[in-house]
Amino acid sequence: MQLIDITDFQDPALDVYARISEGQLLNRAEPEKGMFIAESPKVIQRALQAGYQPISFLVEKKLAQTNRETRELLECCADIPVYTAEFEVLTQLTGFMLTRGMLCAMYRKPLPSMEEVCRGAKRIAVLENVVNPTNVGAIFRSAAALGMDAVLLTRACSNPLYRRAIRVSMGTVFQVPWTFADADWESTGVEKLHTLGFRTAALALSDDSVSIEEEALRREEKLAVVLGTEGEGLLDGTIAACDYTVRIPMQHGVDSLNVAAASAVAFWELRSRM
Repeated sequence: MQLIDITDFQDPALDVYARISEGQLLNRAEPEKGMFIAESPKVIQRALQAGYQPISFLVEKKLAQTNRETRELLECCADIPVYTAEFEVLTQLTGFMLTRGMLCAMYRKPLPSMEEVCRGAKRIAVLENVVNPTNVGAIFRSAAALGMDAVLLTRACSNPLYRRAIRVSMGTVFQVPWTFADADWESTGVEKLHTLGFRTAALALSDDSVSIEEEALRREEKLAVVLGTEGEGLLDGTIAACDYTVRIPMQHGVDSLNVAAASAVAFWELRSRM
């Protein structure tokens, strides 16, 4: 392992951890050079298993020297630089407490097309303008656990490879196939899902919505579950274009759930029985 003690906070090799913003990591101008930060051994391992290429590690010195899980992971990437320091130094450098004392900078991969992500899928989740990375991460974790085969996001959604989204998802963003929907989602997105063989269910409160327990929903061979942005929900045009408008029955005067909580209920109830 290439263990490198941190002696200079201004070392350019540490910029990715300390001085580059999420937007700069994404690198919209040159997406082939885009990066992200994965945190904790389990999450990093999932990213490696998904084929993401590591750039460097930032690890608490004690873990790099004595922790078996950490050492085994680093030994699998023996040619990758490993920057180390005491935990307090790393916290000062990064500006936050490290989860389990380990970060890894990685290159992003080219995103697949909608057709590739949906190929062979029976159940997909569609996120429309979900902007909070915590919600995006939580939805991915539910999607992985509760039977969604893929996730589509509109362009206004928070990126699933933002550090917070990765952390909240527990690395499931590397396990569930995903991509961004075509740029013309608002005008033709639902129609595109129809051409790919999916019936569509919009989670929304409306006078004509059906209960999520509706038997016809469970019988659909291919179903896309469409969830809207925090607060405002789905666009009117999206609701109108979907085959079903679906509500989750509520009690005690509660009219709605947080989008991440609603996704867990919907994914479980609408999972494929085939």
